Amino acid sequence: MSTTSLPTPGAAGTAAPRQPVKSVALAEPRGFCAGVRRAIGIVERALDMHGAPVYVRKEIVHNHHVVAELEKRGARFVDSEEEVPEGAVCVFSAHGVSPAVRSGAAHRRLDVIDATCPLVAKVHQEALRYARDGRTILLVGHADHEEVEGVRGEAPDRTLVVESEADVAALTLPDDAPVAYLTQTTLSFDDTARVVAALHRRFTDIVGPAGSDICYASQNRQNAVKALAHRNDLVLVVGSRNSSNSARMVEVAREQGSAAHLVPDAGHLDLSWLASATRIGVSSGASAPESLVRGLLDRLAGLGYTHVEVDRGTPEDVVFALPGRLADPGTGRTPSTPLADEAL
Repeated sequence: MSTTSLPTPGAAGTAAPRQPVKSVALAEPRGFCAGVRRAIGIVERALDMHGAPVYVRKEIVHNHHVVAELEKRGARFVDSEEEVPEGAVCVFSAHGVSPAVRSGAAHRRLDVIDATCPLVAKVHQEALRYARDGRTILLVGHADHEEVEGVRGEAPDRTLVVESEADVAALTLPDDAPVAYLTQTTLSFDDTARVVAALHRRFTDIVGPAGSDICYASQNRQNAVKALAHRNDLVLVVGSRNSSNSARMVEVAREQGSAAHLVPDAGHLDLSWLASATRIGVSSGASAPESLVRGLLDRLAGLGYTHVEVDRGTPEDVVFALPGRLADPGTGRTPSTPLADEAL
């Protein structure tokens, strides 16, 4: 004979309503990618070797927390190489620079350390190759992004920036013009695929890279956010507002039908977002340190979201070495650095 447990009566003699369990699904992978860890490590190692100040052209990566931490250690961030004292150490950011910037740095006899992400450097080399082949380069990306400015600078007279399918339709090139396409590395994979498909429909003589220019880390984080969006009421992405890859993650989650917001840090959490959210997915952009994620989790725990599960996606084991000139003279290796290793 089976038995049934009866609910505990409430004050009025009826079952007390069960409160839904508030939970957090934490995406993995998230946070720092190999290019970001390398760039931050370069600045930290340069400070160790040369002492403060070390000048950095633009933000080394697009995260205000990272920039503030490096400023405390003696890094000075400038908008142009023209602001760096002649002969001083100058680090180029992970987003890359144009040949004109390199020329300006050489003119000022700056001691340049290049922190350009190797995946961005690959796009620069592709641009040079297509320009040598006599093709017009159609660069898919955001015109005001530093990465796009740098790549476009490789062949400014041959490069046109397109951001959307409408931009493709508005191009004044003949349909049989020899063209090549490249893409910014931090775009939404799905949006970019639609623009590239429009280019292929428009032009009869078109070539492109053998594989996607969108970096592995951006794609992995977008895939992880898609999974979060399907299984949670709300998705929160930790990242700075000027971080392209973080903004794309929010867009990807919304395209899957989920409410989603960018959260620079726990202090920017809007409690109204949580009004009808029992299950929250959390991830972070490729330039967001893990300490900010932990701060958000702590804030959510204080609001009752104490159950945290890791939602595992594609494993990442990519490592980009620091430049050889930054190697430890005793070991020949490039030592690890605290901030760069934060998300490992």
